[in-house]
Amino acid sequence: MSTVLATFSVLKDHVKWKVSQDSVAIDNLVFKLHYRATFLILLISTLLVSSKQYIGEHISCIAGSGVAEQVINTFCFFTSTYTVTKHMNVTSVELGEIAHPGVGPAGRGDPVVHHAYYQWVPFVLFFQAILFYVPHYLWRSAEGGRLKILVSGLNMASLALRETSLQTENGISVPSKQDRDDKIRQIHISFINRIHLNRPWAYYLGLCEVLNFLNVLMQIYLTDWFLGGAFLGLGQSLSDASVDGRIDPLDVVFPKVTKCIFHKYGPSGTIQKHDALCVMALNIVNEKIYVFLWFWFIILAVITGLGLIWRILTMLLHSRSDVFNKAVFSMACPGKYNPWNMLTVTHECHFGDWLFLYYIAKNLDNYIFKELLEKLAEDLQQKRHAYQPVSTKEEEAMTRIT
Repeated sequence: MSTVLATFSVLKDHVKWKVSQDSVAIDNLVFKLHYRATFLILLISTLLVSSKQYIGEHISCIAGSGVAEQVINTFCFFTSTYTVTKHMNVTSVELGEIAHPGVGPAGRGDPVVHHAYYQWVPFVLFFQAILFYVPHYLWRSAEGGRLKILVSGLNMASLALRETSLQTENGISVPSKQDRDDKIRQIHISFINRIHLNRPWAYYLGLCEVLNFLNVLMQIYLTDWFLGGAFLGLGQSLSDASVDGRIDPLDVVFPKVTKCIFHKYGPSGTIQKHDALCVMALNIVNEKIYVFLWFWFIILAVITGLGLIWRILTMLLHSRSDVFNKAVFSMACPGKYNPWNMLTVTHECHFGDWLFLYYIAKNLDNYIFKELLEKLAEDLQQKRHAYQPVSTKEEEAMTRIT
């Protein structure tokens, strides 16, 4: 158990196992599935295929006398092994004609399948992990901490009932009433001053969400290319094999026993050929990893696609549907508040402003967000009346008189 903990201890400084009180949400759950869940899955997979304490030696070959075991193991691991296609037959194994699937004598014209991917598996998995983190890195750099600057210090603002700030024994800071009011005023002024100027912020977020979708699709085809075209149909092959009783497709893609040819010079200078039988212990881990990744990538691609559809719906309905706005902001900041204030604000917003306001709602307490909405609604209504044509104002005045 101690070796397991030691292996995964390298991740503790790079992975947030729990969200701190000062953390600010700048993306959604779908985004987090990419740069947190998938990134962590791929890093753990990289550690598993790189650690010998779980499965022993990655490859162990038998080549008879005259060849050192360490030499043949190193040679076959860093070059390639192969299986003979005609011997991938369950019946032959059951009848005792061959010892293992794909392992048997091969003639000059018999097709063989070379397996040279296994030494690259940890590098490819780590590269894929980095690619899943890149969109988040780009979005965090483009966002620039704007939300954190605005909402920092308000995580405990709902408890601001004293005239002075309070520091608890746990190190939690509760702001004073004045501090809370000043922070709300700061958010209010910042939002009003930048209204209609938040489009680049929203466009960057949408672009990074599209990158997430394109990346997961690219990862599926990259993995399929890496495994010689066997990844895309892996799930279907598993279900067909369980029904038809055919040879396990995992034994075809990730053979546990393979062959390897090693040539060396004999005492008289002639070339000697050694036909080695290799046990691929590493493939026991590889097959579990790639079966899981097949299901995970498919699920992740579907969820990410649905997330893009949701983003399109928000672009279309944010200024058109009152019911949609009530539902969205109720999820972002659950609780009771005056929906008319919310609708007044959202009707005045472009999509970038609406999205920025939505993420402010996600990071604020319900009571604080209600105060902010009231101030924003009042300010926007004053601006609307200030820019209203004179004739319209006169008509309203006449209507009130009559």
